[in-house]
Amino acid sequence: MDVFCTIGDTMIDETLAEATDKMDKAVEVAKEDFATIRTGRATPALFSKVLVDYYGSPTQLQQLASFGTPDARTLLITPYDVSALRAIERALSDSEVGANPSNDGKVIRVVMPELTQDRRKEYVKIVKTKGEDAKISVRNIRRKAKDALDRLVKDGEIGEDDGARAEKDLDAQTKAHTDAIDDLLKRKEAELLEV
Repeated sequence: MDVFCTIGDTMIDETLAEATDKMDKAVEVAKEDFATIRTGRATPALFSKVLVDYYGSPTQLQQLASFGTPDARTLLITPYDVSALRAIERALSDSEVGANPSNDGKVIRVVMPELTQDRRKEYVKIVKTKGEDAKISVRNIRRKAKDALDRLVKDGEIGEDDGARAEKDLDAQTKAHTDAIDDLLKRKEAELLEV
């Protein structure tokens, strides 16, 4: 009977570990998404999702250039390959960041405009939507893990008590991850509304 319990415990541990790993990734994606929403300060993270058409291949901007911030609202982008200057400038203009790039032939200068109160409120709505999407993702991961645990109980591979304990652990992990997303959301919202 000990071998049976060990196998069941291993299955529970694997199911919970996989769910926790996926939830961690969902929180990380939310953090990355929040970083791409500007707060009035120019940071390279704003451009982390910008793809540049580099010789016919979509390439992340961070792989093509270095960044400098001479002041809070200005970002200097120096391409490693000067021939990519026009493609980078075009990608920045087309991005959702709201950047208006200009270049001097060697460096692209992006001056971020001041955020109006209405624009800040729009960004807060976007952040809340992204946060809710991340929480939905965490809840979907929980649902799949719970289905797997229910299947283990139904197939007789683990006992009902073990299944209930595992579900409690799963619920605790789900709450911890949704709370982490809520914390990120509160911080980003405060950052956006700070004038």
